[in-house]
Amino acid sequence: MERMDEERELDDVLNEVGPRLRRIRKDRGATLGDLSAATGISVSTLSRLESGHRRPSLELLLPIARAHQVPLDDLVGAPPVGDPRVRAKPIVRGSKSMVPLTRQPGGLQAYKVVDRGFGGQPEPRIHEGYEWLYVLAGRLRLVLAEHDVVLAAGEAAEFDTRLPHWFGPAGDAPVEYLSLFGPQGERMHVRARPKQP
Repeated sequence: MERMDEERELDDVLNEVGPRLRRIRKDRGATLGDLSAATGISVSTLSRLESGHRRPSLELLLPIARAHQVPLDDLVGAPPVGDPRVRAKPIVRGSKSMVPLTRQPGGLQAYKVVDRGFGGQPEPRIHEGYEWLYVLAGRLRLVLAEHDVVLAAGEAAEFDTRLPHWFGPAGDAPVEYLSLFGPQGERMHVRARPKQP
């Protein structure tokens, strides 16, 4: 059934090519003779293409597209590309809303996180892995072993999660950040251009 639908869809697309070719040619004020001279395709073949009596092929359509200076998609009426937006479902844990940015299990995992928590008492934890944080908006407090720092928008931190750590909003305002987490030993490699003297 699915194959029949695909064949029907292909036939519909091909049936529209002839009228589209005629319309594009006439919009440009060209005759079949003009197009024949520009493409090297005979007038009779061009006429049969436009009337639907000749099945279009790539070897015929490419020179016509070049002569009209249009993309091949314009001649065949290619369907628009699907919606490229990622529609990941957020994971909500307490005050955190996390949108997964990676789809494969295991390996490096990436999340966009919005934490609306109101500071709170840090409760450092440890576990296997390596984490990289990048603050998009707001301020993020990071408690890491003996360090207690606040990261602003545009700042990043990376650390071994076997060290006691905790992070959350610095104050009462929400913080938005990217979190990349990988198994132990899988570190982020950030390449930066050296400063010019």
